[in-house]
Amino acid sequence: MRFVIAPDSYKGSLSSREVGAVMAAAIRREIPHAEFDVVPMADGGEGTVEALVGACGGRCEEVAVHGPLEPGASALIGLIELDGEPVYVIETANICGLPMIPADRRDPYAATSRGLGEAIAHALDRGARRLIVGLGGSAVNDGGMGMLAALGVRFMDRDGRTLEGRGGDLLRVAEVDWSGLDPRLAACAITAASDVTSPLTGPEGASLVFGPQKGASPAQAAELDEAMRAYAALLERPGGPGVGGAKAVEPSPADEADENGLSGAEADKAGANGPRLSEQPGAGAAGGLGFALLRLGARIESGAEVAARAAGLKARIAGADWVLTGEGRTDAQTLSGKLPFRVAQWAAAEGVPAILVSGGLGPDIEPLYDAFAAVFPIVGRPSTLDECLSEAEDNLARTARNVARLIKTKR
Repeated sequence: MRFVIAPDSYKGSLSSREVGAVMAAAIRREIPHAEFDVVPMADGGEGTVEALVGACGGRCEEVAVHGPLEPGASALIGLIELDGEPVYVIETANICGLPMIPADRRDPYAATSRGLGEAIAHALDRGARRLIVGLGGSAVNDGGMGMLAALGVRFMDRDGRTLEGRGGDLLRVAEVDWSGLDPRLAACAITAASDVTSPLTGPEGASLVFGPQKGASPAQAAELDEAMRAYAALLERPGGPGVGGAKAVEPSPADEADENGLSGAEADKAGANGPRLSEQPGAGAAGGLGFALLRLGARIESGAEVAARAAGLKARIAGADWVLTGEGRTDAQTLSGKLPFRVAQWAAAEGVPAILVSGGLGPDIEPLYDAFAAVFPIVGRPSTLDECLSEAEDNLARTARNVARLIKTKR
């Protein structure tokens, strides 16, 4: 019997690699002669670097970066090979991620994405021509201003003073100077990996949907949304950079006609004749980093698709008897394209049943039964969040062992 185990991380407790290892060990106790193909996965959020490096046999490198609030952080970036070319993998979650700030210090006005720009510059220093940037789990709501500032873009207030690029600077920015933008970006293809399809602004946008979890009150989220709207108009004026990227990392066929991205003038024209960059799906990812990367010519792709392609997951599912996947918490939103649902879709295409084993289940899970053969939470008793996190490994092992016993009985 052959199992493919392709989980996301259980955020805050177990990495996707650890989840896969625990599941495999627990199932092996009950089905000793089973074969296992453990494929750690990610959707652009926490664990993206580890998953892609593990899948492709790459390596990690530690870089000094600006953290979400202050300098002095360090982050891992990955170097992998795709299509015979080196590709650097950078993860927003380990540079300006939400877990990096204690809950009582979260402040979308103070947080900055500057560290992400520094990590990109580091990759460019190493000769990078292709980047995958995971957008998920961020603590920022600065529209990517901090990242762009670290890459040489100058933002100024009405008095000509240079702005750092924090969330609060959205309320003050009046002018942008692209002349210092790192010219090496013009020859670098960037894929932004994300499972968020929100536009930059509006009821489904970055500030109103994700701002509250980053510390914004309802009034602050509304203020930031309005400021983000003005910021987007400023960045999409004619005369910005002729954005490029030699080619995207594995573009989808639907994207091939726009392979060279939009120049500033073309972006403005697009605003008159169709959706602006700020309105495109994924522009609101990571507090607007999606929008800023689009402005640099990046493509936004499903993080799950990017990871699966790098790992060759679809081919590995073919011929399996069972597929197991999971995530930290599952609810009906998982069906909007999150990693476990995508894994279930790929398994269904091969006629392989998929089982979901997640840290917890939210409301409205009934539709999940159309996608999965079975759905299991690992928490076995009423528990606090701290207990759930600290007991995750034991709870997961017990649940996976029970799944194996059911499968063994079915045989």
